[in-house]
Amino acid sequence: MSNAPLNVQALQDQLTALAQREGISQWDLGASRSNSASVQVDRGEPKQLKASQRSSITVRVWNQQGLVGITSTSDLSESGLEKALMGAHQASAFGNPDDVPGFSPLAKEATPELDRPMKESQGIQILLEQLLDAEKDLLGRHPAINTLPYNALNEGSSERIYLNSEGAVRQAQRTQATVYLMARAEESGRKPRSGGAVRVALGSRELDLSGCIDEAAERTISHLNYQPIDTGRYLVCFTPEAFLDLVGSFSSMFNARAVLDGVSLSKADSIGDQLAVPFFNLTDNGLHPAHIGAMPFDGEGTPTQSLPLIGNGELKNFLHSEATARRFGVNPTGHAGMGAKVSVGPDWFEIARTPGTTTDAEHLDHTTTSDAFVLVESLNALHAGVKASQGAFSLPFDGWLVNNGERTSIEAATIAGDIRDVLKSIVQIEHTPVVTHEGVCPHIWVDGLAITGDA
Repeated sequence: MSNAPLNVQALQDQLTALAQREGISQWDLGASRSNSASVQVDRGEPKQLKASQRSSITVRVWNQQGLVGITSTSDLSESGLEKALMGAHQASAFGNPDDVPGFSPLAKEATPELDRPMKESQGIQILLEQLLDAEKDLLGRHPAINTLPYNALNEGSSERIYLNSEGAVRQAQRTQATVYLMARAEESGRKPRSGGAVRVALGSRELDLSGCIDEAAERTISHLNYQPIDTGRYLVCFTPEAFLDLVGSFSSMFNARAVLDGVSLSKADSIGDQLAVPFFNLTDNGLHPAHIGAMPFDGEGTPTQSLPLIGNGELKNFLHSEATARRFGVNPTGHAGMGAKVSVGPDWFEIARTPGTTTDAEHLDHTTTSDAFVLVESLNALHAGVKASQGAFSLPFDGWLVNNGERTSIEAATIAGDIRDVLKSIVQIEHTPVVTHEGVCPHIWVDGLAITGDA
């Protein structure tokens, strides 16, 4: 798998010459390339071995009337670039005059230094052997564990570039590896139960395979002795993964594009609104050291940054592209994709309590409290059970009813509510932050959530 970077200066010179020849004065290009190898196994046999190379190039051209045209291609040859440039130029005649993106004013500013050393790949055969060993180990952890219906081990490298006619030249590379193990256990006369775990690293040699096996086994075994739960309102503790999933499902609250399109809970004048309890803080920190997939700039060349979204419970900022930032009179925040209508999205959520604060529920700790509560391990069917523009959710979940420290797996249940009520009903944020594969968050306690038992 080659990690040789593109020669971006040669690409910039080539595009500049082509644009001058065709009378094009304003253009930009965003490109991404990736190489990956992945394996899946099934009861001691290879199930799928896959290696892939992908490239995606987007070229935008502004015509003399200021309208923009866009072309996508995967051909970085001179003839391919010429076709893309000319195609975008022709398409600009049909550009939308009511929504014209521009260059980010920060596209030539210094980008942050990220400590992400490139790692050598091991190759698909070694990945296969490692995953077969992991499957054998996990299957041997309990007699009821008889299959791993979902599993994958992959490694890869990727590259992102951004160039424009004003001289912006951006380039970044990274490597990343992931292992996912989902075990399934079945006992006679009982419903199948499952549990999974994920680990990510810069390279496949650095993956914590044993930790992933241990966690998947522990979670699966802990759900075997399940019981139904009565419908009612409960004190709930969310694991970091579950709470990050819930907040992420409503990230349109912080998305300026969604605000402008009228599909967000927030309005243009919502900055400063009290969204959560006063000791709650949420930052989109694309620079966090644990964010394996970090890139130093976004699709428009804007540098990545750490952006406070909720501070002391108040809405502090929206995520912006160049176009939305221009509408709001602020700078872009480094969260844009690239296209004619540019998308906006979060990088890496970091949730914490306000330093030095105390709550009325300091005694709540998921490892020691004697109070009865529901521990939500993971939320399911997020794609179907969340109405992001309305704030409502109704989601099946995996978890336990905990009483005096004793955990009883919940057979089947649904948790429902409104994200606005959840954020204002938080009674405790534990002090210990937990790094997950999708963000950083402590255990979060919310009182009075509705749970419907499905028994």
